[in-house]
Amino acid sequence: MGTIENLSNREALLLAARKCLLEKGYNRTTARDIASAAGVSLAAIGYHFDSKDALLTEALLLAFGEWDQDLQRALRTAVPSNVTPAERFEATWAKIIATFETHRPLWIANFEIFTQMIGQPATREIIASKLRIARTGLAAMFLKRDENSIDEHTVRTIGTFHHVLLSGLVLQWLIDPASSISAKDLTEALRATASSLTPSGRRNHAKATRKKS
Repeated sequence: MGTIENLSNREALLLAARKCLLEKGYNRTTARDIASAAGVSLAAIGYHFDSKDALLTEALLLAFGEWDQDLQRALRTAVPSNVTPAERFEATWAKIIATFETHRPLWIANFEIFTQMIGQPATREIIASKLRIARTGLAAMFLKRDENSIDEHTVRTIGTFHHVLLSGLVLQWLIDPASSISAKDLTEALRATASSLTPSGRRNHAKATRKKS
């Protein structure tokens, strides 16, 4: 998108909403704030987006698209192609976790919108409709595959798994950043969990537990 002066009313509203969302947050942004920043009338919001909440949700999705582009650029230089799967997992999560600070307003706005969804079915439906796209992208990122090759089962399992990890890590970081887990610790925890799911892993865990006691 270019400058607001060169955009259509709809594009100007979306750009202004994104700016207000990241500067003021979801709860403190008013329809008047957005219309003023866009240089359009209040009525234009209802005409193009039905409601302020729908507009802010679209603006959040736009901001997440930009976050994804920033992340992909960082990963291209930070994760060599010849690393092991575990090293790639750790390096990828290290870059994602780093965005919690560099994109803090985005993550705060994300959870502000989440808290409003119970009482706003329309907002919940918009977010839910986009979750598959997000999960597909996460599955492709961690499997190092093209998004078009990711099937529904992989989205529902691998994609959802990483989405749950992401949501939990962000929430923990926002509440208590000093205690949040690092990418290295996350990798170690996942490796230990995967090992414990195998018969030999359970035996080794039991032996280690007996030695400690």
